Amino acid sequence: MNPQDTTSQTIDAGDAAAVQALAKKLDATPEQIEEAIRAVGPKPADIELHLKGSRSSSNAERTASKT
Repeated sequence: MNPQDTTSQTIDAGDAAAVQALAKKLDATPEQIEEAIRAVGPKPADIELHLKGSRSSSNAERTASKT
């Protein structure tokens, strides 16, 4: 298995190199990765979805800014 392939692995929050690598891949900070691991668990796909969800705005926020 390719060590750079995080899609089929889990991320150990205690492994600074793994956290940093995933943070770089997902354009996030290591702190955001660690928070996401606490929130959704160690699967990179779940972490990515969590981060994308936390960065998106709700429809109410988008429509409120147009008024």
